[in-house]
Amino acid sequence: MESLKGQFLVAMPTMGDERFHEAVIYVVGHGEEGAMGLVVNQPVEDMRFADILEELGISGKDELIRLPSSVRDREVLRGGPVQRGRGFVLHSPDYFREENTYEVSDEVCLTATLDILKSIAFKPEPADAVFALGYCGWGAGQLENELALNGWLTVPFSRNLLFGTALGDRYDIALAQLGITRASLSGAAGHA
Repeated sequence: MESLKGQFLVAMPTMGDERFHEAVIYVVGHGEEGAMGLVVNQPVEDMRFADILEELGISGKDELIRLPSSVRDREVLRGGPVQRGRGFVLHSPDYFREENTYEVSDEVCLTATLDILKSIAFKPEPADAVFALGYCGWGAGQLENELALNGWLTVPFSRNLLFGTALGDRYDIALAQLGITRASLSGAAGHA
């Protein structure tokens, strides 16, 4: 199977795992060893970026008050069920640290260090970024099996979908990129 790295997975209604109900996942890596991705449309309830900064000691209460609301109130995403206490940032390549940043594609990088959180909060932030706690992981052949069982649709990368679309709209927009709607989704697998 061709690598899905840099593409989206969209959960089908037949997805048996409730944690992925209507999930849109950005695939960070995919190869013979397995796959890794981040859910990019499910916020962590009652948590904002400022809470993360305060919890990690990156910013004091006085500094948090002075942050622009666009930074302070930035949503924290539920990236997946694996290592839910670990943070990951998908971002534009204008922020790149040789030792710490993983290039997913020409348009998206992944960094999981405190430095990028400081950059997002206090500048120079990446032009585009989403912050998630946890990730999704698949062992060798597991994702391919889930695809064969009609658990996921694959959607080509769209910068707007990842960085420019409201979280609540990402599922519908991802489906629309394939020319389908929720109403037209079928749980039946089609194999020739």
